[in-house]
Amino acid sequence: MARPEKVAVVEELKGKLSRAQAVVLTDYRGLNVQEITELRRQLREAGVEYKVAKNTLTIRAAREVDLPDLEQYLSGPTAIALGYDEPVSPAKIISDFARSHKELEIKGGVLEGNVIGIDAVQALADLPPRDELLAMVARAMQGPIAGLANALQGIMRNLVYALDAVREQKEAAGA
Repeated sequence: MARPEKVAVVEELKGKLSRAQAVVLTDYRGLNVQEITELRRQLREAGVEYKVAKNTLTIRAAREVDLPDLEQYLSGPTAIALGYDEPVSPAKIISDFARSHKELEIKGGVLEGNVIGIDAVQALADLPPRDELLAMVARAMQGPIAGLANALQGIMRNLVYALDAVREQKEAAGA
């Protein structure tokens, strides 16, 4: 029979896994308390939760939220970074931290309900920030509109020149 504490932890993990847009699993062996505290601070500032959970309980929660493939990444000490607002933040912060702290190992993750491997987590981390992506989209949308505005402006300018030329001809013919 399951103990109430373990059932509560599984329920909590289920809720967090189902709500999170992105999840990154890490092996934190080799990091000292100061380094883990620094990583937690960086993640917290970005609205990302970093939690250490027992693998057996995480496996149960993952199965119940239809993520059975996550089990392959749940061996050894595992910490879970859960990003609820933006899918890129957990991967980017952990990837940057892992570059300067070789002990931190990325195991895999979940992106919007799909289990992803290390390469996909790294690709996600390499994406530009959300604001920059939105600016790129806005520039891409603005290009054709600006071109159309310039073309219409050229047509109007040519019409004005043509009307001015007609006016000058009529003045010359009338004089």
